[in-house]
Amino acid sequence: MLKQTFTGTWLPAWVPESTLTLSFLLIICSIVQSATGGYDGSMLNGLNILPSYTDYFNLNPATTGLNTASVFIGGFFGPLVSGVAADSLGRRPAIFWGCVITLVGVLLQTAAQNIAMFVVARIILGFGSQVSGIAGGVYLSETFPSRWRAWGVGLLNDFYYVGALIAAGITLGTGTWQSTWAWRAPSLFQGIFSLGCIIILPLIPESPRWLVNKGHLEEARIVVAQTNANGDLLDPVVLAVYKEIVDTLRWEKEERKVMTSKQILKDKVSRKRLLIGMSAGPFSCIAGNIIASYYLGAELDTAGITDSLQQLKANVVLNVWCLGCCLGGTHMAAKWGRKPTALLTQSLLILCLFIIGGLSKIYADDPDGASKSLIYGDVAVMFLFQGFYSIAWTPLLYLYPAEVMNYSIRANGMAFSSFMLNACAVLLVFVMPIGIANIGWKMYMINGGWDIITLVLIAVYWVETKGRTLEEIDEIFEGEKHSNVPDVELVRSGKVHLDVAAVERQLDTVTEEKKLE
Repeated sequence: MLKQTFTGTWLPAWVPESTLTLSFLLIICSIVQSATGGYDGSMLNGLNILPSYTDYFNLNPATTGLNTASVFIGGFFGPLVSGVAADSLGRRPAIFWGCVITLVGVLLQTAAQNIAMFVVARIILGFGSQVSGIAGGVYLSETFPSRWRAWGVGLLNDFYYVGALIAAGITLGTGTWQSTWAWRAPSLFQGIFSLGCIIILPLIPESPRWLVNKGHLEEARIVVAQTNANGDLLDPVVLAVYKEIVDTLRWEKEERKVMTSKQILKDKVSRKRLLIGMSAGPFSCIAGNIIASYYLGAELDTAGITDSLQQLKANVVLNVWCLGCCLGGTHMAAKWGRKPTALLTQSLLILCLFIIGGLSKIYADDPDGASKSLIYGDVAVMFLFQGFYSIAWTPLLYLYPAEVMNYSIRANGMAFSSFMLNACAVLLVFVMPIGIANIGWKMYMINGGWDIITLVLIAVYWVETKGRTLEEIDEIFEGEKHSNVPDVELVRSGKVHLDVAAVERQLDTVTEEKKLE
C-alpha cells in the first residue's frame, strides 16, 4: 500500500507503509547508484584490453590515461555544485538531476567518433554521477535508521562490484565482436543504472533532516515514522529520533553552526569534523587500487599474463572476489566498528603492495626465466590486495564522511571529500600507466610508502561512530548531545523507558514556537 507523502520539492513521493519494504527500496536506490561507478571502472578495464577499442582511437599510454581519467575530470567539477544542489533543491531532486546528466554522458560516450568526443562524454558522465552519488550518500545517511545505516549507506559503494561484474561479463562477451560495438554496447548499457534510480525516486520520501531544516516539522516526523515503525507516529523510537533531529538542528541554527566555507575553516570543531570526514575520499584513492581498477591489463602484463582473453577472465573473477570482501567488510564495520575495519584494511594493503613490488621486480629482472609459481603468486597477491581494499574502503567511502560531519556541513563536506578523491584520481589515473610503463615494480613500493602515512593518520585522528544516530555523534566532537531524549538504541532495546507524553509536550512547544517565527 502506497501513501502520498509531502516532500517539500517538485518531486512527489508515494511511499510504502511497510518500513521493511521502504528500507528495501532505499537499498535498491543505493545499489543502482553504486553500480554506475563500478560498471565504469570495470568497463574501462575491459575496453583497455580490447584491440577494437584501442585501435579505433589509436591509443598510446598518454591518450589511454586521458580517456580513462576524463571521468574524474567531470568528477572533479561535480562536487563543486552537488553540495549546494542537495541543500537547496532537496536530496532527491539532486539525485534525479545527477542521474539525468549521467544518462546524457552515457549516450554521448556510446556515439563517440573520436578521442575528443569520448573524453567530453566521460567528463559529463563523471559530473552527473558525482552529483547523484554525493546527494545519494547524504540522503541515505539521513534517511536510514541508525541500526541499518552501516548496511544501507555501505551498499552505496559495495555494489560498485556488482556493476563491475556486469561490465566485466559484458566486455568479455563483446570482446570477440569484430566491430566498434564491441566497446559501444558496454558503453550504452551503463545508462541502465541511472534509469533505474530515476524510476525508484518517486517511491521513497525526502530526508527527514532536510525537511526539519526547511521548517516542515510534522512532515519530517511522518518520514521518521515511515522509516522506523511502519508509520506509527507515537512509537517511542520514532519520537526519540525525531526529537533528536529537531533539537540538534535547532541548536545548530541558534549557535550559528550553519557557516560559510571560510567560517568552517575558522571554527575548530567544524574544521576537525571536515578534515576527518573528507579524509576517506583521498585515503581510499591513494591506497593503490587505481592500478587494478583501471589498468588491470598493464598490471597483469607485469606479472607475465599477457593474453587479452585471460585478462578479461581475470577481470570477472576479481570482481566476484571483491564483492564478497566488501560485503564482509560492511558487516565488520557494522559489528566491529569503522575505525578498526579501516586500520585492518590499511595494514593488509601495505603488506600486499610490498610483496607485489618484490615479486614484480623478480619477474622484470628475468621474464624469460620466471617460473609459473612466481607469476601465479604475483597475481594471487594482486587479487588479495583488491579484496583487502574492498573490506574497508568500499563501504566506508560514503558511510564515514556522512556520519562524522553534522547537518550544516554534511552535503558540502561530502562534496569536498569527493572533490579531493577526484583531484587525486585525475592525477593518479593519468600518471599510473606512464609510471608502470617507465618504472614498473617501483610504483608499488612508492604506493606502499604513502599508505604507511595513511595508516598512522587513521590511527591518530579517526573517531568511532558505530551505534550512534547522526545527532548522537555530536557528543564526540562537541562534548555534549544537543537533545534531552535518551540515546535511540537504548530506547529501541528497551534499556531506557521514554516518557512519550512528556516528549509530545516538548515537541508541541517547539511546533508553536516555529509557527510564531
